[in-house]
Amino acid sequence: MKVQKTAALLWIVLSSAALAGDSRIRYASPEELALSADGRRLYVSCTDSDELVAIDTRTNRVAGRVHVGRKPRGLAVGRDNGNLYVANSWDDTVSEVDVSLMRVVRTLPAGREPTGLALGAQARFLYVANRISGDVSVVDLSTGLERSKIPVGPGASYAMTRGGNDIYISRVFPVVRGIREVPQNEIVEIDGARQQIVARFGLPGAGAVFHTALAARGGVGIAAVLRPKNLIPTAHVEHGGMFGNALALFGPEVGRVAMLPLDEIENSLAQPFDIALTPDLSRIFVSASGADEVAVLDGRQLLATARALGGDRFVNDLSASARYLVARIAVGRNPRGLALSDDGKLLYVANRLDDTVMCVDTVRGAVVKTIAVGETIRLTAERRGEQHFYSARFAFARQFSCSSCHLDAVTDGLSWDLEQDGFGLDVVATKSLEALAESAPYKWSGTNPDLETECGVKSEQYFFRSQGFRGAELADVVSFLKSIPVRPNRNRLPGGGWTAAQSRGKALFERKITKDGRTILPILQCQTCHFGPAFTSNQLANVGTRQKSDRSGTFDTPQLINVSYKGSYLHDGSARTLKELFTIFNARDLHGVTSDLSASELDDLVEYLKTL
Repeated sequence: MKVQKTAALLWIVLSSAALAGDSRIRYASPEELALSADGRRLYVSCTDSDELVAIDTRTNRVAGRVHVGRKPRGLAVGRDNGNLYVANSWDDTVSEVDVSLMRVVRTLPAGREPTGLALGAQARFLYVANRISGDVSVVDLSTGLERSKIPVGPGASYAMTRGGNDIYISRVFPVVRGIREVPQNEIVEIDGARQQIVARFGLPGAGAVFHTALAARGGVGIAAVLRPKNLIPTAHVEHGGMFGNALALFGPEVGRVAMLPLDEIENSLAQPFDIALTPDLSRIFVSASGADEVAVLDGRQLLATARALGGDRFVNDLSASARYLVARIAVGRNPRGLALSDDGKLLYVANRLDDTVMCVDTVRGAVVKTIAVGETIRLTAERRGEQHFYSARFAFARQFSCSSCHLDAVTDGLSWDLEQDGFGLDVVATKSLEALAESAPYKWSGTNPDLETECGVKSEQYFFRSQGFRGAELADVVSFLKSIPVRPNRNRLPGGGWTAAQSRGKALFERKITKDGRTILPILQCQTCHFGPAFTSNQLANVGTRQKSDRSGTFDTPQLINVSYKGSYLHDGSARTLKELFTIFNARDLHGVTSDLSASELDDLVEYLKTL
């Protein structure tokens, strides 16, 4: 029972800490925006206060609030202004809200971690992009039941439609075939009538893909793309390496999918998130969540450039953006969602880490109103640290922030070549930041004894190539990292306990004797290295996973909290699934004794690990 009790204890401690912080200061963290059909109401999903906020666009004042589920994100507005839908990412539900009463009238089902929403034609079906389960739930709004699930790939997060006939899904996690392979992503098109995938627009070299926008006249789609350059050493930061921030254009009027840079030669537009288009495509607005800016682009020039250049040959040509980048508007911290008035004259921007929504006059290119939706003055050390974590101002040319690799303070599922270990040597996977305070030492080699060392001068020297975190800023970042809440584990049974398969897997995890009666050496028993609140010994170990590029075979023992959400495994991410850990990468039984287990027994072990 030791494993069960420690997992439960960690969950209680972290949940209690989060609740204690909420009772102290309840930050709103506005993330996504949606305008009502008549433009008189602006709706805001607030991820940390678990609210939907309504703003009267005539007075620019908060007109109402309603509590929905945990960590609300995506929004979809009914065309009759009567109902609005909110994706509750931590509850795996969708709240249907009567906006005239600002009251939740129905709770609808979804997949694991619903993030984006789109309404089908005649609002008959709701399409829900589920990040963890990697699929799209099709919810029949007449019955309130999930009709089907459409698998679209890892990290399905954002949904967009115009008219409801075709739905476009983007994903924050790419597909990676191997640790030294170029990541591949795509935009998935779903036919709303047939409710099946009809097209995939490939994006080679793309990591996370965020929001997609569709031109009013159809035929043009634009997606916000983060391009990690993880196959070259991070020493190339000064040469435009490490990250590229781009737009992908696709559709009949574009021809071949084109990817074009947002970055300028000496100044990047870090982490593009949302996109808004004027009806005539004369202007395109892109929120750069790491740069604290909104980019203004000449849409016609962008489309002409995409047609002329095509493909991705010019995506790393930082002079290309001069053709279509018109202006940059300074907004608040970590701008996320955008909403544009029908006439294109007013743009609303959700500043997640300022707890504000800004109204921008697009003709003047200036902020004309700032609307507070939560706490804007009193900042805890954790909140200040969060602002630094998501800001690209610390990096050379403002290319990236900590959150560029640790998306939403978790992971990007990629492997990187950190050049302080030697070019092409000691390639390492991005670690998840959940339960980070419990998992010292840091770095896969365990050479950083604490977070101050991990995030201080070494980040400045080997990542940012600029000022880095120092003094009070470093202390605040460490405070934030220790406060990151743990996502709910969907693999556990309600109320505790395990399924039959999980129980069998637990017995295998805790076993000390092989199936033929031999004693398993303590060093080869799972619980020797994986125990305690975060299931780590906080020690280095050699489990026989050294690769040709590694200078040592000894690595830090990772924590196992939410291990099934990590995307890749081992120090370099070479194991793509949990089962590969015990088959392809454990031929000598150095990473626990698993060679005597059958395929079904390995499946049971994996099912148990998913509950941690």
